[in-house]
Amino acid sequence: MPDGRRTPGHRLGDVSSDTPPVAKKVPAERTHHGDTVIDEYAWLAGKDDPDTIAYLEAENAFTQGRTEHLKDLQEAIFQEIKGRTLETDLSVPTRKGGWWYYSRTEEGKQYGIQCRVAATGDTPPLLEAGKPLAGEEVLLDGNELAGDSPFFAVGTSSITPDGTTLAYSTDFSGNERFTLRFKDLRTGETLPDEIPDVFYGGAWSSDGSAFFYTTVDDAWRPYRVHRHLLGTSAEQDVLVYEESDERFWVGVGLTRSERYLVLAAGSKITSEVRVLDAEYPTGEFAVVRPRQTGVEYSIDHAGDRFLVLHNEGAANFELATAPIDAPDSWTPLIAHREDTRLMDVQAFSDHVAVHFRRDGLTGIRVLPGEGEPYEISFPEPIHTAEPAGNPEFHTGRLRLAYASMVTPPSVYDYDLTSRELILLKRRPVLGGYDPDHYEQFREWAVADDGTRIPISIVAKKGTERPAPTVLYGYGSYESSIDPSFSVARLSLLDRGLVFAVAHVRGGGEMGRRWYDEGKLTRKKNTFDDFVAAARHLEESGWSSGIIARGGSAGGLLMGAVANLAPERFIGVVAEVPFVDALNTILDPSLPLTVIEWDEWGDPLHDPDVYAYMKSYTPYENVQDRQYPPILAITSLNDTRVLYHEPAKWIARLRATAKGGPFLLKTEMGAGHGGRSGRYDAWREEAFTLSWILDRAETDKAPETGEST
Repeated sequence: MPDGRRTPGHRLGDVSSDTPPVAKKVPAERTHHGDTVIDEYAWLAGKDDPDTIAYLEAENAFTQGRTEHLKDLQEAIFQEIKGRTLETDLSVPTRKGGWWYYSRTEEGKQYGIQCRVAATGDTPPLLEAGKPLAGEEVLLDGNELAGDSPFFAVGTSSITPDGTTLAYSTDFSGNERFTLRFKDLRTGETLPDEIPDVFYGGAWSSDGSAFFYTTVDDAWRPYRVHRHLLGTSAEQDVLVYEESDERFWVGVGLTRSERYLVLAAGSKITSEVRVLDAEYPTGEFAVVRPRQTGVEYSIDHAGDRFLVLHNEGAANFELATAPIDAPDSWTPLIAHREDTRLMDVQAFSDHVAVHFRRDGLTGIRVLPGEGEPYEISFPEPIHTAEPAGNPEFHTGRLRLAYASMVTPPSVYDYDLTSRELILLKRRPVLGGYDPDHYEQFREWAVADDGTRIPISIVAKKGTERPAPTVLYGYGSYESSIDPSFSVARLSLLDRGLVFAVAHVRGGGEMGRRWYDEGKLTRKKNTFDDFVAAARHLEESGWSSGIIARGGSAGGLLMGAVANLAPERFIGVVAEVPFVDALNTILDPSLPLTVIEWDEWGDPLHDPDVYAYMKSYTPYENVQDRQYPPILAITSLNDTRVLYHEPAKWIARLRATAKGGPFLLKTEMGAGHGGRSGRYDAWREEAFTLSWILDRAETDKAPETGEST
């Protein structure tokens, strides 16, 4: 490990905020497949080493000094975000059993408050801005739980089927290691049961006597499922299942009917599901169908059958049914289509809702208990729609989430009898926001191999083109960056910038094929697509200069395109960026590495994969050439993309490349998602947006009028 190769006693020393920190070089040699590589910045992985902390603090001081002139702009943007946000607000209540559940926020408080009120019928209570509902019962107040902690997050919040007990877990450092507790909702008392170091999620038995949860191994892989009996100590918890294959992770939940507990094991390409009658929590889980490499499936329960969403012989997935007593016998219900990717299925007592995507957009198909299936129509040609907040099994309504690049997040109920969309709430945007003052577009770039790449674009009407443009990208894990609305983004649009999303391969926007063509030894398609999108925006007259932005695996994209085509960009923002991918994927002891081999390949055992990854990973390919200014943002406690990846990358850029400046900002008390409080998060976003506007070379004030 790097700790053993540092020079003893070497300290960074005092560094002026006007002077770029210079990372010491401590050669660390590694050899793989006959290739010897010197990693002179490997010592930065020593999180507990004073040298490392001193270096990160010096980088923070340098970044602060180089952005000092943006302080007024940062404050202005923060006030714009804050001023457009209804700080005291409520979510639309969701019915579960005899209660309406919702969350609310209060002005001046960082965290949300989880609440409920008694319920009858399907029609949610009327909301009045800024006021809690009559008869409110507070379940969890994040502000009280957080106390004075600089970081706070809830990992699990799950209520027993009878509504009497709440299981919840908390994290106070950002490392995603949660402590599980239980609250008696009849008395308000927090029970003595306490379980440390649990993962996200969990599920109750039917009678609320047992709670199932997961824990992780040293590589931060959820691999064990435990059963906790309420009122007993954690030491007495029973290990229900342990996954020995390091490529697989596990999770546990309930079918929507709450009839069956579901224990799912999955790798990036293979699934295996077990079920157990939730009325018998001490019983044995039974396998639905044994794992078969390359076959993914998930289940839900509907009456006398299971619904199975699977990809056996169906790349874009097929929906099948299976008898309860023969769950491995699958009969097609919705056949596979080349142009439609089935994403999810939700079973209700009298209907089934299927979430799908087609032509780069999402949609919802309804299978009524009686009658022909049909698709729900939505008002805008570019949008995002999905089922959301539907815990109740017996209901005549389907709750939907909807948004576009100009329409704020909206909550609809779809009446299954009248087939009417009922708008329950659209997120308020204060300050006179009018969606008619903005416009969204769909463009198509052409990659070098002839593939057409969709681009979603939003701008304020009347924006003079070509204009400075922020181009966002991700392109991994089949995750789609669907058209969405952002309050913070208005601070860019109102200053004359264009915002665009490149829906590059490696994501899932165009179906499973889109994902397959941007992973493993076709990963470079992701980077080529992004460069093609940038080229299209410039050549079609949209963009006068492009600032690229992406995070996590999208941060790898940022580093790769900075190496591939630095001349295309006037700035790059890389947030918690996966830029040292080769070294990370070579080390099976690191969090998530073995799981990730199905996504990136296995360079440890396959020399061809090693050579391919080495040819594109950002840290390995920094060159002695002109680079645009780069801002890298990371967090010291991140367990997904470790802080030392961007730290090493920036150090190598500064030592090798021309151009810049190359800035590193490390949150010293946060995790993968950055700062946890909403006001802190807004300030962090204001910092990033001010840097982007500085790169766009505009100090233009936002246009005044109804839209601001």
